[in-house]
This record gives sequence, C-alpha cells and structure tokens, in this order.
Amino acid sequence: MTYQYLLDTNILSDLVKHPQGRVFQQIATIEEGSVCTSIIVACERRFGAVKSGSSRLTQQLERILEVLPVLPLKPPVDECYAAIRTHLEQAGTPIGANDLLIAAHDLALDITLITANTREFEHVPALRSENWLL
Repeated sequence: MTYQYLLDTNILSDLVKHPQGRVFQQIATIEEGSVCTSIIVACERRFGAVKSGSSRLTQQLERILEVLPVLPLKPPVDECYAAIRTHLEQAGTPIGANDLLIAAHDLALDITLITANTREFEHVPALRSENWLL
C-alpha cells in the first residue's frame, strides 16, 4: 500500500467528533487507501476516549480504527527520531515526546502529516504538513 497522508491526533479526534465533517470530506476527495495513522496516534486517541468516559466517542473511534490503517513503528523510525531530536535540542526548539515520535514516523514513511498543530511540527526539518481543518 502506498500511503500519502498520516493523520495526527487532533485530526483523528476531529474525525471522531465530526464523522461527516471537514476531515471526512477531504478524505473523500483523495485516492482510496492513501490515508493512514500511527500507532502513537491510536494510543493517544484510545486514551482520550477512555478518559472521556463517552461510549459514543469510543464506539466512533473503534469504527474509524477498523477501516483506517494503523501503522506500527519500525526502522528507520529510530534513525529519524534520533536525527530530529538532536536537531531540535541543538536548536532549542524541543517538541513533545509523542509529537516527536509521530514526526519521526511520518518522516520514515516520507509522506505528508495532516495536523492542526502545525506550530509544533514546523521546527522539524523536511517534514511536510497540511492542516485539513482550515
């Protein structure tokens, strides 16, 4: 499968809350099978669903994760992680631990990160991102 887009946590969250909203509309306009997410994002969303206590949101998340490919971390994510973290620490612009892993996963896949958190990811060299919520 050739993926083109990796959905970040806030984008997946919006898709869960608004199943027919902007994110869904954007996905409907692109090639089938070109969208995926990271296991890190799935972990964050599952935590959020459990923490919220909302059975409706949990069920909606489960429906989405049944059809949205959730990719595992595997090499060269570790190499990308080391390079990104070193660069960000040297530049004095660190990002959150999970965002760092998501960025490394995205760079290892060489695809576009779909996020509403562009400010956090703009410090990561060579990372391509789009915000589908604008």
